[in-house]
Amino acid sequence: MPVIENRFVGEPVFYFLFAGHFFGFMLKRQSVSTSSKDRSVHIPDNLKYDEKGLIPAVIQDWRSKEVLMVAYMNAESVKRTVETGLTWFWSRSRRCFWQKGETSGHVQRVKEILYDCDQDTLLIKVEQTGPACHTGATSCFFRSFSVRQEGGT
Repeated sequence: MPVIENRFVGEPVFYFLFAGHFFGFMLKRQSVSTSSKDRSVHIPDNLKYDEKGLIPAVIQDWRSKEVLMVAYMNAESVKRTVETGLTWFWSRSRRCFWQKGETSGHVQRVKEILYDCDQDTLLIKVEQTGPACHTGATSCFFRSFSVRQEGGT
C-alpha cells in the first residue's frame, strides 16, 4: 500500500508509519507517493528547547483544526510521542512525564507533528478521544476576553 510522504521544501524528510497511519515532521509540504518499507524515524536535531530543556507544544484537532491545549515537552517526551503515537508531555509542576489520557482515557493519537520556522514550537495534530481539557471542555481554550477597538469605547 503506498504511503503519502510529505517533503520539506529545502529541508530533510522525516516520516513514519504507526498502526497503519502516517505521521511526519514538515514545514511546507508537497505530497509524493512512496513505498512503506522505511519506517524509521529521525527527530530533527535542530529543535530549540528553552533553558529548562522544554519546548511548547500546541495540540490541534487534525480534523476541525481547533486548538485543544498547550503543554510542554522535553526531548524524552518528544521521543515517547514519536515512538508510541500518543502524546507525552513534561509536567513543569510535578516534574514528571505524563501521557494525555493515561487516567481519563481521553487519549490523543498523533496524526502529524510540525515545527515552526524558528524551530522552537511544535504543532501536534491529533485525533482526540473525549474532551481535551481536564475541566471536561472540548478545548482548554473556552474562555475569552475582548480587546478595546481603536476609536471604540
